[in-house]
Amino acid sequence: MNKEFIEAIEALEKEKDISKDILIEAIESALVSAYKKNYGTSQNVRVNIDREEGDIDVFMRKDVVEEVEDDMVEISLEDALEIDPRYEVGDVVEYQVTPRDFGRIAAQTAKQVVVQRIREAERGMIFDDYITRQGEIITGTVQRISNETLFINMGKAEGILAATERVPGEKYEINDRIKVYIMDVKKTTKGPQVFLSRSHPGLVKRLFELEVPEIEEGIVEIKSIAREAGSRTKIAVYTEDENVDPVGACVGTRGSRVQNIVDELFGEKIDIITWSDDPEELISNVLSPAKVEKVIIDEEEKAATVIVPDYQLSLAIGKEGQNVRLAAKLCGWKIDIKSHTQYFGSEPEEAIEYIDDQEEETEEIES
Repeated sequence: MNKEFIEAIEALEKEKDISKDILIEAIESALVSAYKKNYGTSQNVRVNIDREEGDIDVFMRKDVVEEVEDDMVEISLEDALEIDPRYEVGDVVEYQVTPRDFGRIAAQTAKQVVVQRIREAERGMIFDDYITRQGEIITGTVQRISNETLFINMGKAEGILAATERVPGEKYEINDRIKVYIMDVKKTTKGPQVFLSRSHPGLVKRLFELEVPEIEEGIVEIKSIAREAGSRTKIAVYTEDENVDPVGACVGTRGSRVQNIVDELFGEKIDIITWSDDPEELISNVLSPAKVEKVIIDEEEKAATVIVPDYQLSLAIGKEGQNVRLAAKLCGWKIDIKSHTQYFGSEPEEAIEYIDDQEEETEEIES
């Protein structure tokens, strides 16, 4: 421990952004433990490192008392006065007890503390880096696979793609490149853990932001997304610019933009619909690709009864109820679908006046 060591710590402070004072205080604390361990004492000691020269001194500390009960941590007033006549009961007597061979122990201990603090600082920087990227997409490489959980090499850190966050049917091998969504970042004793997802709706949102300039620029806004990963996603988009078709912008020329996203999602179907603040219009839109005759709104229950032509009933409900389930999730309304015949009966005269002429344009992109 010498001046060169202090200079090394100062260089470390600049390179790793670790405070010199905090590092030296940590070394001093570790040296107290090292002293007690190597010299078998429970005495009250203090270690001081000279901030300029790097010299180390160990001081014994004893409380001044009238009557000594534990001579390891206490000294009588009588003995204290022999050292300095100004001592009083309650003062602390401190005298140097640095062992001759303490330098070797100090160097080993300091090295261990420095290495540990560097590791902690690097972990902290990795955590700070990834916590700010939460909700973003990152490309990594499959490093290893354990019980359907993928461990992704992301450069500075290893990400965890749990089996529950994978998409049914997607297969990956070691060294495959993969786009993943940063779902969560947590500090652990082993360092920061980055939890990833391929099934999160946020992945689809970010893919659209990357693919559609109008979304990135804020001209087109993604209002809502509902996803059943690996099968189907519904996304509602909106713009205040009358000269921009939000659905068309997302679809792209000949479907090129959305097709790139579908390819990334291995053929997952995507319905893009126009958002509306009018519940009737919105609910009619979200049931795409089915055509809707009429929407009856119950504001109090936030529920809607939707009437569709008889031949559109199965399409509106979808396979195993998927279409209506996603539609309800997308718009936030409970939706009950009934066919024309179920709601109106078979009399055409009775039904005709209830049919709404208005039809909303919706687009479905499937791969």
